[in-house]
Formats: sequence, C-alpha cells, structure tokens
Amino acid sequence: MSSLYQVLTPAGELTAAIDGRLDESMMINMYEQMVRVRLFDRKSIHLQRQGRMGTYAPFEGQEASQVGSALALKPGDWLFPTYRDHAAAIVHGQSMARVFLYWMGHMEGSISPKGLNIMPPCVPIATQMVHAVGTAWASKLQNEQHVSLAYFGDGATSEGDFHEALNFAGVFQTPTIFFCQNNGYAISVPFSQQSASKTIAQRAAAYDIPGVRIDGNDIFAVWLTMQEAVERALNGQGPTLIEAVTFRYGAHTTADDPKKYRDQEKLAKEWRSERDPIQRLRTFLVRRGLWNDAKEAELIARANEQIDAALAEAESYPKSRPEDMFKHVYAEPTWMAVEQEGELAKPAKKEDIPA
Repeated sequence: MSSLYQVLTPAGELTAAIDGRLDESMMINMYEQMVRVRLFDRKSIHLQRQGRMGTYAPFEGQEASQVGSALALKPGDWLFPTYRDHAAAIVHGQSMARVFLYWMGHMEGSISPKGLNIMPPCVPIATQMVHAVGTAWASKLQNEQHVSLAYFGDGATSEGDFHEALNFAGVFQTPTIFFCQNNGYAISVPFSQQSASKTIAQRAAAYDIPGVRIDGNDIFAVWLTMQEAVERALNGQGPTLIEAVTFRYGAHTTADDPKKYRDQEKLAKEWRSERDPIQRLRTFLVRRGLWNDAKEAELIARANEQIDAALAEAESYPKSRPEDMFKHVYAEPTWMAVEQEGELAKPAKKEDIPA
C-alpha cells in the first residue's frame, strides 16, 4: 500500500507503456493546461501582494493532480473543489475572470458556467465530500451517466465528514471519486502527527472500496487512474479513493509563513528541483520532438494574454457591497434575512463607532 503508482518518472521517462491510452494531443494539452494555471497562480499571488485581491490560497506544485484529474471529467459531471482547487475548476471550464472575482470578494465568483456543475469553492474542511456523495447518489437514482469528484487535502481526512462520506458512498455504491491531494501538511501539522495510518489510500479498506496511492506529480498516472475510477463508477461499481502524493511549494495561504514550521530550502530542492510536475512532462515532450522553446514562448505569451484579459474583466466589475451577502442564499428571503439586511442598511449611531 505504501508504493506509488507512477507512469512518468521525475526524469521524464516512462515506467509503463501508454500506447493506445494517451495520445500526443492529450499530452500537449496536459502540458499547456499546467503552464497556464501555474502562470495564473503566480499572477494571483502578485495581485494579493499589491492589494488588488484578498487572501489567496496558492497551489503551485500541485498542477498535475488538479489538471490531470479535471481532464478526466465530462461536462455533466459534478466537481466539488476546495478553496485551493481553482486550477481544476479552470480546466473543467470555469472562467479565470470568475476565479479572480471570487478572490476579490464577489459572490458572483462562485457562479458556475451554464451546462457545468462546478460547485462554489468549499472553505469548511471536508464538508464538500458529503455533498459529492449526495449528487452522485442522485445521479445513480436517476440513471444518469455522471460522476461526482470531491477534492480535499490530507487534513480533511481527520474530519468526521471524510468517514461519513466514504461510509455512505460505500454502502450505496455511489459514483463518487474522492481525490485527496496529500501535501504532507494540514497547514502547519505534518501528516505523521495527523494519523497513525501510513497512507490515506489504505483507509478505503474500512469501507470496502478501492483505494489507490499515486504519484500526484505524474500527470499520466493521475489521468489514467481517474479514467479507471470514472469507468468503474459509471459501470455501477461504486466509489474510489485516490491519494495523490504531491507538494505545494508555497504557503498555505498568502497570510501564512511556511518557514515557521518546515524547512523550505530543503523541500524546495527535493520537490521543485527534482519532482516538478511541469518540468518532467516538458522533458518527455521535448525528447519526443513534440515541444521546443519556440512553442514554449508562444504558450506563455498566449496564456499571459488570457490571464490579463480575465483580470481586466474582473477589475471592471462593480465593487461588491456588504448587502450582497444576503444574495444567493434563499429562493425567497426569510424574515430573519430581511430583518438583518434592514439593520445593515441603517446608518451607524455615533456611540456605536469605536473611538
């Protein structure tokens, strides 16, 4: 159970044949998507530092896990992201402008494009897992060919919702895919202090469902594993728990300082220099004659142009207002919401303003 399923090594070499399973156009698409979202991530951090965006949760280092898994979905499938899975949401069809809006504090940043079932980013830890089981069960009851994909981190596996979701999914054999990005840290707490179990994948045995542990920085392994999980789910064989072992290079959020609880220099060398998901795929593509510096430059220019256009769209959006918090909650406002919104609209009394 401790071994990792790996197809593409950090050196960019194959450990298993992929002929007939992955074509060249998909490989190039994988690479382009990973580069695009990494540039988006870096831009977002700069925007937060400039005061143009609120606290932001970066994901650099986890691109293979998010891109590879999202590429395995069909438009009607359900995607349940955490506050860190905007790369997966973008790959599945969410506009970058909407993602910017979310981090700028706009409720409209959570709206899913028409025809796609992308749920709003979930900040409470692990609660989205139970929701994903619910939509999957509904799909099963209605004989729909859709899966529900729930993202979560290693810290979420210490929550009761994790166990409730896996138990319910196992009992009712729902077409749910539980995708854990094991970053090794739940903010500042290393996995060794979160659980006595050596892996997350092994916990699947308690619910009699498949558990797979993969190299989360190997996009081929991620995509192929997801393909098998989707096929199993749609064939009525129930859920799958996937543990993707990866590493987020930066802070938990822009309000965090990871140097206080982990050796950033050592980990940067181990993960960024030796296991980077983008570099390993680029090495592979270059060796096959599918990529070169000219294509790289064109991709970066095109991606930056898309990101800048999305930012301009988001920043031209009307400023959010405090009363917007009452929108998108109930179809018909409750008397309490009406009362609270009325209280908010009242001018503040002088005695209520702190000196």
